[in-house]
Amino acid sequence: MEDITCTIIKPGATEKWKEIFTLIETEGFTIIRSDQVQLTKQQAEEFYSEHKGKPFFESLVKFMSSKPIVVAVLQKENAVEDFRTFIGDINPAKAKVGTLRKLYGTTIEQNAIHGSNSNKNAERESKFLFPKSM
Repeated sequence: MEDITCTIIKPGATEKWKEIFTLIETEGFTIIRSDQVQLTKQQAEEFYSEHKGKPFFESLVKFMSSKPIVVAVLQKENAVEDFRTFIGDINPAKAKVGTLRKLYGTTIEQNAIHGSNSNKNAERESKFLFPKSM
């Protein structure tokens, strides 16, 4: 079985979700689940709980619950590592040309897209975002 990773197209980039999904599929990922959702403040706090206490936590929660987002579970061999490479540096200004954050991100906080940082988190995030299907 191939690995999975979880992604979120963040507010500010959601209007480009079809274009982003096309690029993701071109990179060899299969989109096995996707949906548009609106996170509540509580859900955003829970999803990003590992960052609680960090200076950016409150603004991240506010941003991620400000508008609908597009969430997806992707499948591919070596999914987490390959997707992290494909999305690029958290800072769009430092991201390599052709990465999703370079193409669609504007700031570190509004960097267009989230990607799971480990296989363990990919499973946790998938269950969080798709509780009825995982």
